[in-house]
Amino acid sequence: MSPFLLTRTLPEDATEAALRADVLHGLTRTPKTLPPKWFYDAHGSELFEKITELPEYYPTRAEREILSARAGEIAAATGARTVVELGSGSSEKTRHLLDALPGLHTYVPVDVSESALSLAGRALAAERPDLGVHALIADFTAGLTLPDTPGPRLVAFLGGTIGNLLPDERAAFLASVRSLLAPGDTLLLGTDLVKDPAVLVAAYDDAAGVTAAFNKNVLSVVNRELGADFDLDDFEHVALWDAANEWIEMRLRSRTAQTVKIPTLELAVDFEDGEELRTEISAKFRKERVRDDLAAAGLELAHWWTDEEGRFALSLSVAR
Repeated sequence: MSPFLLTRTLPEDATEAALRADVLHGLTRTPKTLPPKWFYDAHGSELFEKITELPEYYPTRAEREILSARAGEIAAATGARTVVELGSGSSEKTRHLLDALPGLHTYVPVDVSESALSLAGRALAAERPDLGVHALIADFTAGLTLPDTPGPRLVAFLGGTIGNLLPDERAAFLASVRSLLAPGDTLLLGTDLVKDPAVLVAAYDDAAGVTAAFNKNVLSVVNRELGADFDLDDFEHVALWDAANEWIEMRLRSRTAQTVKIPTLELAVDFEDGEELRTEISAKFRKERVRDDLAAAGLELAHWWTDEEGRFALSLSVAR
């Protein structure tokens, strides 16, 4: 059986400290915000899995289609001996890529969730006796140190998650990824593409209300972890297209004037009737913007693949 290693680079209390800081900062500013990473407790992760199966939500299916069709080309273009996956989760989609790399030596999944890493990493190690799996419990947006593994390296950041970063955050993130790469190493990046706003809004406001429940789950997390008294029924889910910035915004709109107490932070937060709390942006991209963002970080766009309907793209860029 291949070796499985699990390394923690986050302090045990890092998650709680980050939540406290994000809630304090986000709910005392104007407009109010909460980062989307707090959707994903166990219940939120279950809801997101349901979202990926909804007819309106195309990104997961489209990306899987590209990976299935193009894994051989990606493998040939990279010759990767190490694959690093940021925000790996279940590592399900990545299996297409791992299967296509005959010389693969080590897979490095990176996630903040120890349970997800352990489950997926141990399963992969058991299935692939010749593959080393070195999982990292880490926040890849806060700087990352990778284990000493053979090159060439391929860093994969899939799911369109880069769209959740504001432009300045995106630039800093891509620069940090470039710092992990040697010349000739590669980045495989998943990006959702600009398209009909009606299609985009439907993907974030499904008829069954699963995304609404997912959005409100961030309030449940704050209630449970920080003792807040958010009443989820007092907020409604909102998804809208910002044409100027070319991104979807998810918000929670207060149905009434109210005050929410968060005892752990000794904080009382006033909401006006109709006031909105932004919980996520999801930027959509054009090829030109992806190329420019990569170039600014020292990465050269080498390959561009889309699904048959042109809804989603995988790009492969090379560190220069």
